[in-house]
Amino acid sequence: MSRPEKFLLGLFQRRVCILPTWRGWLALLSSAALILLLAGRFAYPFLALNQPIPAEVLVVEGWAPKYAFLQATEAFRKGGYKTLFITGGTIEEGSPLSDYKTYAELGAALLRKEGFPEEHLQAVPAPYVQRDRTYQSALTLKSWMIAHGGPPKSLNVISVGPHARRTHLLFERAFQGSSQVGIIAATSRDFDATHWWRYSQGVRSVIDEAIAYLYARFVFQG
Repeated sequence: MSRPEKFLLGLFQRRVCILPTWRGWLALLSSAALILLLAGRFAYPFLALNQPIPAEVLVVEGWAPKYAFLQATEAFRKGGYKTLFITGGTIEEGSPLSDYKTYAELGAALLRKEGFPEEHLQAVPAPYVQRDRTYQSALTLKSWMIAHGGPPKSLNVISVGPHARRTHLLFERAFQGSSQVGIIAATSRDFDATHWWRYSQGVRSVIDEAIAYLYARFVFQG
């Protein structure tokens, strides 16, 4: 094999570049279209995991919108749970909701306003962290449970739409060895989940959560 031709004082050399034919481009574009089609069909169902298990404890993330709390109330009533825990960390100072200090307290206040029975409600605020807030909330909840009789054998967590799979993963890591964790994905009202790619909010939510899940699964060391 002949050596590549060099020129301009040997700073550059000429090599053969292989490019697709029209059939190659067609195959590449067809593959890309198939990947996008499969992503559109399966991305949201994959991320919005629904996998509840028999449990006496229900947990809802305090940052969730009001409709998720209403779904949590319905799930609590139908599931025969004994306690509904609200998790969540610090609300940013200057926010219109900052009087509640934490999302856990905000969520509990919302449920009280809706008439949720106080004796079955427990807010567990998490400390301020800059990253991995879901995991920190899960660890804080576990610590609270250990200090108050021990974690239950099993619990279900309610999250919102495509955030559910990541929440399930991080709660499982936090409660590993002490409790089984189920997950319930509250139905998002911000966009049509079956056609999420048609909505800017849907595209942002699914793409952001897909990236965050990959980080939690393969990079985060909890």
